[in-house]
Amino acid sequence: METDTATVALRRSHQAAAAIELDFGAARLLHHLAVDQSILAGASQSAGTLGQNVILLSATPTADTRAVAGTTLKEFYDAYMSDPTRDWSPRTRLAYNTTRRLTLSILGGDTPVRSITRAQCRDLIEVLRWLPRNSSKLFPGLSPVEVAAKDKASARTDLISPSNLNTYLNKLCGVFNWAVKEELIDRNPTQGLKVPDPTLRRDKRLPFSTAQLRAIFAAPLYTGCQDDRHGYAKPGLNHPRNGRFWIPLISLYGCLRLNEPCQLDVSDIKAVDGITCFVVREASEVQTTDKRLKTASSERLVPIHPELLKLGLMALVAKRTRERDKKLFGEIGLGATGYRSATLSSWFARFVAKVGGSSSKTR
Repeated sequence: METDTATVALRRSHQAAAAIELDFGAARLLHHLAVDQSILAGASQSAGTLGQNVILLSATPTADTRAVAGTTLKEFYDAYMSDPTRDWSPRTRLAYNTTRRLTLSILGGDTPVRSITRAQCRDLIEVLRWLPRNSSKLFPGLSPVEVAAKDKASARTDLISPSNLNTYLNKLCGVFNWAVKEELIDRNPTQGLKVPDPTLRRDKRLPFSTAQLRAIFAAPLYTGCQDDRHGYAKPGLNHPRNGRFWIPLISLYGCLRLNEPCQLDVSDIKAVDGITCFVVREASEVQTTDKRLKTASSERLVPIHPELLKLGLMALVAKRTRERDKKLFGEIGLGATGYRSATLSSWFARFVAKVGGSSSKTR
């Protein structure tokens, strides 16, 4: 529209800018996104009828709009956990559920997620700092806040490690980062929060000592036991050759992570250029669905150590092949996390303790 003076043009440009702000605001409201109400109110004073329409729209929000504005912490966490774009392994989902349970209990599931402050997140850290290991099992009738207060008063020392606490915080930070991307909140109140960990990474876990290895592999399971069920630690005449016997040996001689031998298919034992190997991979020639690797680079060929061949590993492979078994150690069931190693790990910890081979950093 033509104007007579620059002053009139400038005045009208402000009006046009206000109308544009309202157009953007109306579009965000229609798509149930957060809107700065102060901008809408200021712009509406300049934009007349359009402003009245937008204010009317914002004053009568839909259920979805109200959910964005007042989403509770529980609703927000539920949305994150059910996000179909995330590829959850059973172990990862279990870990995030643990973090979710603690966060909702400490901060309150009905707390509006937009109201959560950094100070509240620091209070959450203070509660976590005073929780003992396995607190839910030790104090099933108390909330984390009550347990922390009790332990702080008694100066309890067997608390969760700084490493585990930082793991909780890292997961919670990831959840809030997701909320920022989804425009449920404007900033992440946990960004950069962590506690100091005085223990160096290399000192958190130690390899088994020679004395420990001698205790483990001189146990009745390897020299003669009653059976490899409840009698594995009792001397006897039987020499069972199932997963409990083989997996510790394969891990020792093949340097495999615990879950890698646990999940082997029979078809993962192959001769490659004349050398018998473990094929460590996530893919399955026989369509088993329980195999997972820690990282993509974990896929590899591992030559089978001569000592394992001497002990008769290939006789087991031949037996499983004759019986048309898909898994090399199918007797080891899946644990709650979806990994066979969870089942074997619990047994192995008990086994090592019974033979006198345990220590605080190798259990």
